[in-house]
Amino acid sequence: LIVFFFFLYNYYDGKWLVIMLDFTYENKTEILFGKNKVDLLGKTVKKYNFKNVLVVYGGGSALKSGLIDRVTSQLKEEHIGYSLVGGVCENPTSDFVYEAIDFVKKNNIDLVLAVGGGSVIDASKAIGAGAVYDGDFWDFFRSKDRLVIERTLPVAVVLTMAAAGSENSESIVITNKELQEKRGNIKTSVVRPIFTIEDPLLTLTLPKYNTACGIVDMMVHIMERYFSNTENVMVTDSLCEGLLKSILSMGIDLINDLDNYDLRANIMWASTIAHNNILGMDREQDWARHRIEHELSTKYNLAHGAGLAVVVPRWMRYVSKRNDTKFKSFAKNVMEVDTIDDAINKLEDFFKALCMPTTLEEIGYKESDLDSLIDTIDYRGDTLGFYVPLSKEDIRNIYLGNY
Repeated sequence: LIVFFFFLYNYYDGKWLVIMLDFTYENKTEILFGKNKVDLLGKTVKKYNFKNVLVVYGGGSALKSGLIDRVTSQLKEEHIGYSLVGGVCENPTSDFVYEAIDFVKKNNIDLVLAVGGGSVIDASKAIGAGAVYDGDFWDFFRSKDRLVIERTLPVAVVLTMAAAGSENSESIVITNKELQEKRGNIKTSVVRPIFTIEDPLLTLTLPKYNTACGIVDMMVHIMERYFSNTENVMVTDSLCEGLLKSILSMGIDLINDLDNYDLRANIMWASTIAHNNILGMDREQDWARHRIEHELSTKYNLAHGAGLAVVVPRWMRYVSKRNDTKFKSFAKNVMEVDTIDDAINKLEDFFKALCMPTTLEEIGYKESDLDSLIDTIDYRGDTLGFYVPLSKEDIRNIYLGNY
């Protein structure tokens, strides 16, 4: 993806405003969406002329459900070679990626196939990038002098969880086990999968907790783009607000009816749209909430969505006192209440109804951890975020609830 960030400023009503950005949008991913679309896997791999596939998956559920057998039987039928590597953890780690890169280089793999959710997909993307790079793949993630991924071994996806949106995104997030750092790449369309199979039937067995974590994650992907200082972006503002309202209206219903195909299908498609960047190309994006949360999920081995449910209301209460412009629209158009405080409280109640944690104490936080949590955040500059640039003292106040 080549994005031309022409930061044009306009002085209006006593302040400098960022106006709609120019951009080039590229999305190469073929998406096969619907019931039993997973049965098209073998033919799709063959269509792209891949010969030797590395199938990457997470824990035992992909095996126990028979999904891996379903995948490999199709590859056999099309006379496509394959190897299996499982064990991707919830927050994928560098040690797994290093081992898989070594395997790919030694075995002439030409496609990495992720069978799973965001963690499996991110690990697969990192493997793909590292497999065609002569140096250390962590060069694409390190805190200083981060390199842009310029090419990758093709990656494809069989999606089993609606959450991260990694199946169609420009993003990868990996935890360096040795450094205890959770970091993302510099976003680039190069890492978008070549094709993704989104079969909502594969999500019907997903437990309530994982489903709820996914709902929170996709909502915050939208918010990272929505809470922006960019003016005159009416189209994407409306898209963000409409998608957030749709997820809010479906979320509790899905938690109470996990076998509902229509809700599963709509939530799956929402997760993809939330993070394929169609909502954010024309605007300055924030990403403070995600980087604050990354330290929590690294420190406490926490699901990303659960950590975001804790961070987001705290971030909102703090920054809305300093910049309330977007919050007024959020309260009226998304949460359908009169005040900003009511909007934040209503969102937090929604998270609670999903059985998500909303306090630091619920996730195992200790006051003695505070300094290390603040110091290890991926700042990428002197401050964090753009809607309200946050200093370390600001982040301390967010953690402590000093609004």
